[in-house]
Amino acid sequence: MTPEPARILIVDDEPAIRQFLRISLGSQGFCICEASTGAAALHTVRERLTTEPIDLILLDLGLPDIDGQQVLRTLRQQVGIPIIIVSVRGQEAEKVRALDGGANDYVTKPFGIQELLARIRALLRQHPPAIAPSRYQCGALSVDIAAHRVTFHGETIHLTPKEFAVLQQLISQAGRIVTQTHLLRTIWGPSHQQDTHYLRIVISKLRQKLGDDPHTPSLLQTEQGIGYRLCVEFDREDISE
Repeated sequence: MTPEPARILIVDDEPAIRQFLRISLGSQGFCICEASTGAAALHTVRERLTTEPIDLILLDLGLPDIDGQQVLRTLRQQVGIPIIIVSVRGQEAEKVRALDGGANDYVTKPFGIQELLARIRALLRQHPPAIAPSRYQCGALSVDIAAHRVTFHGETIHLTPKEFAVLQQLISQAGRIVTQTHLLRTIWGPSHQQDTHYLRIVISKLRQKLGDDPHTPSLLQTEQGIGYRLCVEFDREDISE
């Protein structure tokens, strides 16, 4: 399968910078989205974890609401998306703080677009955009999305439509957080976005059927107050090739 264009989130409060980057990166085939505040950036990343997830973030440090260093730390607690700091702050201490805080790279304004593009390409080679596969294997657990078939130790596991739908959503973003809001809205509908007890029941049933210890889950992991994550040890196979 051909990978989709990488999606880049530009986080900067200066409209001129966002426009320059949008045009420059868009001309290279990247899909661009923007945020002018730290809060907007965090919201965008969370909401798009399963629907067009962000592949790379360009983060300014001088944001009007939340300092970029704090935004960086918050992002690193939640996601592993590559982050390049693009900031006017050129002091060595600021760079060290950002890199120690989880940034993958640091570019000082003003910058050359060709250098920035090269850094983006280098990071995306290390963290390529995911191709959604249709078969997964994790130890004794096998999931065939196309056939709606789940087996554990060779035995067929019967899942309800809701259980399979939740598992499929988690599989589509294995290793990443899938928010409670997204799961409820996608599977139960917009009117059930606050009905988190529905989701807890389904997750509990899935853990039981998939042999995942609810006290120390290794397969379906809970991100408290945010959502759920399927373990990254899943082996992916695209059976459409």
